[in-house]
Amino acid sequence: MILPAALTQAAVPVTVAPDTTQQAIGYPSLFLLVLIGALVPVVPTGALVSAAAVVAFHRAAPVSMVLVFATASLAAFLGDTALYWLGRRGMRSRNGSRWLKAIRARAPEERLSQAREKLADHGVSVLVLSRLVPAGRLPVMLACLIADWPVRRFVRGNLPACLAWAATYQLIGVLGGSLFDEPWQGVLAAIVLTVLISTAPGAWRYLRGRAAAR
Repeated sequence: MILPAALTQAAVPVTVAPDTTQQAIGYPSLFLLVLIGALVPVVPTGALVSAAAVVAFHRAAPVSMVLVFATASLAAFLGDTALYWLGRRGMRSRNGSRWLKAIRARAPEERLSQAREKLADHGVSVLVLSRLVPAGRLPVMLACLIADWPVRRFVRGNLPACLAWAATYQLIGVLGGSLFDEPWQGVLAAIVLTVLISTAPGAWRYLRGRAAAR
């Protein structure tokens, strides 16, 4: 009887350790990638959140879902705030800054004009929508910079925006995870869906431009 008990005790770390290790690596990695994606918008952060939500869903641990939401929203909030602060420094500098140039490069004139009009009409609430609309975040951020919004005012609007963004992409991940038995299938479905959502507006504008040019 001693041997089976010893084997049981020895087997416990083998089953617990991998999950603990995955969490120890996964959450900091998610935080770092979302933070980088907020500062340098080349990382598909929405797909990352959805994929993490799929894994948390299949783990069937409510705490994991809460941690994914908290990690993603906090990283997005800090990244946006840092980028806005850097953009304000660029606006006040005679030569600008590379951060401000990066924001301007991803804010086409047409989108910027629309963002400025909506910002003037609706104020802070536009920030929430800008986080949910593909490629809508940077034009609205630049509109806030042009309007000379202080960082404190931007932060007040950006906090609910990041919470809504994290909840939306986490919901996409949960829906994708619920459709498949294997986590990798749900992760793949969530990534494909988020990529389609993010690229659909650009593809539509491209097709509309080609049709107008004919």
